[in-house]
Amino acid sequence: MKIVIAGGGKIGRSLARLLSAEGYDLTVIDINAEMLGYIEEKYDVMTVNGNCAAMATLREAGIEDADILIAATMLDEVNLLCCLASHTLNKNLHTIARIRNPEYYDQLYELRDAFNLSMTFNPEFKTARDISRILEYPGFLKRETFAKDRVEIVELMVDEQSKLNGLRLIDLPGTAKCRVLVCAVVRDGSAFMPDGSFVLKAGDRVYVTAPTNELTLLLKNLGIITKRVSRVMLAGGGRVSYYLAKHLRKAGITVRIVEKDPDRCLRLAELLPDVEIIQGDATNQNTLEREGAKECDAVVSLTGLDEMNIIISLFAHDLGVRQVVTKVGRPESLSIIERLKIGSAVNPQELIGSSVVRYVRSVKNQSGAAITVHSIASGLAEASEFLVDSTTLNRGRPLRDIQLKKNVLLACISRHGSLEIPNGNSSFEDGDTLLIVTASNTVIERLNDIFE
Repeated sequence: MKIVIAGGGKIGRSLARLLSAEGYDLTVIDINAEMLGYIEEKYDVMTVNGNCAAMATLREAGIEDADILIAATMLDEVNLLCCLASHTLNKNLHTIARIRNPEYYDQLYELRDAFNLSMTFNPEFKTARDISRILEYPGFLKRETFAKDRVEIVELMVDEQSKLNGLRLIDLPGTAKCRVLVCAVVRDGSAFMPDGSFVLKAGDRVYVTAPTNELTLLLKNLGIITKRVSRVMLAGGGRVSYYLAKHLRKAGITVRIVEKDPDRCLRLAELLPDVEIIQGDATNQNTLEREGAKECDAVVSLTGLDEMNIIISLFAHDLGVRQVVTKVGRPESLSIIERLKIGSAVNPQELIGSSVVRYVRSVKNQSGAAITVHSIASGLAEASEFLVDSTTLNRGRPLRDIQLKKNVLLACISRHGSLEIPNGNSSFEDGDTLLIVTASNTVIERLNDIFE
């Protein structure tokens, strides 16, 4: 399948990395020749130097026989024009556009019809929504939802005082006193899909499958004391901060934004009249202290530079802030946050990559493709949701009689609104939804791919 990516920035590079790893025929368009040289060498893809909204450039990139176009430049208008021009040249093309401007958010449906868009994505909005979910349950570092928000995979850190430290996984249900399954553990930079004999230890990052309505019980029984977030400080006044502030205010949470640019402060004050906007440098520890970071329940660092975000998060952690969330733009920065153990890290490229990969797989596989796809365990594992239908193998057979591929785990079965954490006696039927967790080097494009 042939895919054209318009834009070689952070999102474009991330998508090139993910999709080239799955063997798709990729061509990347950008006006920056130096950037294209890096992409071509790093990911072994074809590149075209030019304006991605120009038909001549699109023809050179092979748009007329492409299957999917992903318009991911920094400018919404260029992305929309690129999709329109591409669809004019290829009526069967699937077009995906990055739309970031908040002013376009309320008219996305109209834009999709007018510009023949198959899918749109907004990295900043998606990141804000993800962070707001993390703040909802301060005991978890990350949360991913499945089965129409009824089941989740949550990330926990095991410290020296944790009830999980030294616990065999076979004993976890007795400790958690709710329906849980550990689907992955990250230890010393490596991911494990452990069995019941695996013993957790301090420093492990544990990924647990549990019903959403039992998350509070899980935290309580593991001895993780959490307090509802009521005051949050956002460092940086970009688009993520705007979307996140709106999310938090709707939940009744007090928000203050620290932003260095005075013009941006004035604009935010107009857009967010019920949010406190402070002009100042959040990378200065004195500023954080003076503006009351110590009294906040959470500090979220959202500037455009990973280094600055990490410094702000370190300051907040030293001030004793209970919950710290850091936005990072480069995948390698995620491992730095994990080693520093200063809280949660969110990567917009990773979040968007999962959504786009799911759509691409669904185009390639008209039946049996994943409903949702999420990258977990710092990109070392993947969680996918599949619908069981008449073409699915092994329906009605007990799991103990089914051999799954290595590094594949069936984490949950959803049936008519009820959830089951599976055991050897469990089985699946037509209409069920299965949550499958795999190692990142095991690509599952269709449900039947999980069977040996």
